[in-house]
Amino acid sequence: MSEKGEVRSPAAVIIFTIITCGIYALIWIYKISKELKLYLNKEDINPAVELILCIVCFPYSIYWVYKYGQLITEAQKKDKIDVEDNALLYLILAIFGFFIVDMAIMQASMNKLWGSKSSG
Repeated sequence: MSEKGEVRSPAAVIIFTIITCGIYALIWIYKISKELKLYLNKEDINPAVELILCIVCFPYSIYWVYKYGQLITEAQKKDKIDVEDNALLYLILAIFGFFIVDMAIMQASMNKLWGSKSSG
């Protein structure tokens, strides 16, 4: 059985990111990376490396939302719930500077996954 991640309020994700001047976004990136790594049993995902790349190479964070959008879709397929392939939407929003909106939408998709009754 695959381990499911934590259900978080998308609004809280936005609020915590704003009040911590973006620090919570970094914590969130690490947590999402770790949760999907565990759930999908992907040994090639390294949450610490993902976080460092997002910090030191801004364009990587734009790629990160696309990559993890695809991983969320993969997890939804694994869990046999309605698939929302929003990877392209995440990419476009990130390109235009709306990473915080991506975070909320991605978290809402993750919440559906973590709240589903299927065990993976």
